[in-house]
Amino acid sequence: MTLPLVALAIPSIAIGWLTVGPVVFGDFFAGSIAHAPDGPLAELGAGFHGPAAFVQHAFSSPAVYLALGGVLAAWYLYLYRPDLPDRIAARFARTYRLLVNKYYFDWFNENVVAAGVRSFGTSLWRRGDETVIDGWLVNGSARAVAALSAAVRHVQTGYLYHYAFAMIIGLSLLLAWLLLRF
Repeated sequence: MTLPLVALAIPSIAIGWLTVGPVVFGDFFAGSIAHAPDGPLAELGAGFHGPAAFVQHAFSSPAVYLALGGVLAAWYLYLYRPDLPDRIAARFARTYRLLVNKYYFDWFNENVVAAGVRSFGTSLWRRGDETVIDGWLVNGSARAVAALSAAVRHVQTGYLYHYAFAMIIGLSLLLAWLLLRF
């Protein structure tokens, strides 16, 4: 994986060196991308004096030196003196454990935040899905249809006089409702 990354990095540096001025601060995208004349890009462009000055300016900030110090410390501890990391970890065990466990943020997230969200989701599933949706709506409507069909089953006997009697009762109820309504 290193070789393809190096093969991609070298032309990226060369192309970036040649095009950073016209693409970012020039009029390369003049017709398609617009930025505010007093925005942060304009402020950055006021201090841009070419890619060499841009790189030189990077060495005036402490971030580059901190990164270089980290690389040198890693080289010294893991390549030049590989016996030191274990001794340092043993001497500063509590600090080492705190750093290895990433200040216990992962533990807190897994055991407090995620556990709470899982518990809340489980209660929604039990009360909402199983009780309300499955219990009352789905199975409840099925039980209501079963009860209604059990009652209506006795009404449908197949005899003509039963159907005529049911129509007379229905018409009587409709007329009563219409008369009581007005």
